[in-house]
Order: sequence, then C-alpha cells, then structure tokens
Amino acid sequence: MLFYHLQRRTLESVIGDLLEKSLDRGWRVVVQSGSTERRDALDGYLWTYREDAFLPHGTASDGREADQPVYLTDGLENPNQANVRFLVDRAVPPDLSPYERGVYIFDGNDEQSVVDARLRWKEARSAGHAVTYWQENESGGFSKKA
Repeated sequence: MLFYHLQRRTLESVIGDLLEKSLDRGWRVVVQSGSTERRDALDGYLWTYREDAFLPHGTASDGREADQPVYLTDGLENPNQANVRFLVDRAVPPDLSPYERGVYIFDGNDEQSVVDARLRWKEARSAGHAVTYWQENESGGFSKKA
C-alpha cells in the first residue's frame, strides 16, 4: 500500500495524473472518497482537469459500472473489477487483499487526516501489506521516505 502525503498541493492537483499513470499501466481503478459530496466533486473535476486529456470514469449514477476504467464511489464496492484502489478524503478501506495496489492520499495540513493516515498505515502493516510512504517535495513531486 502506498501512502501519499500532500503538503503543498491539493488532491485535485495530483489525482488526475496518478489515475492516468494507472490507466497507462493497464490497471482498472476504484477511487473511494470519504463522502458522497466529495465523490461528486471529483467526478465533476475529472471531466475538466486538463484541457489536453480525457480521463474515462464514472459513478453508479452513470450506469455501466463494470465498464468504467475508473469508478468513483463513497462505498466499498468494486463493480469494475479494479486491481488498484485509491482512498481519498479519509476513506476507510475495505479488505485490500484482492487489489494489486492500494493508494492512500492524505492532506498533511489537516491534523485529523494525518491521524487517520497513521491508523491506516498500522492497519495495512498488521494485515500483512507492504507499505511505502511518499512525501510531497518542494518541486511538486513525491519522495519515498519509508
């Protein structure tokens, strides 16, 4: 499981690129948010996040959930048989053993988000997952710290 610690940028400024990289690798993705409102905001954002890109995605309200390369939810389902699960906005993960990769993105400027990330780290390690920690650096990229 990968933990991405945001310190300078917002979730919106990194999620599109991370999802594109996942799709480029041939992965199917579920993005689980902490609330319906956040899911809907991400849905709207991803349609317009970059003028020169198209990021195919959908939610349950769009239908054809199984056909979505990126499925956005605030629940535990995996209707598109994703092999990567992103957890954002303090989402509580389901069992991650069916996934090739779990990605937990948290806001380092939100104290409760940091507390939750530490808890998720401990849970992931206790469940036997390999965990890595990536901290946002000054140049806007991520550096592996643990």
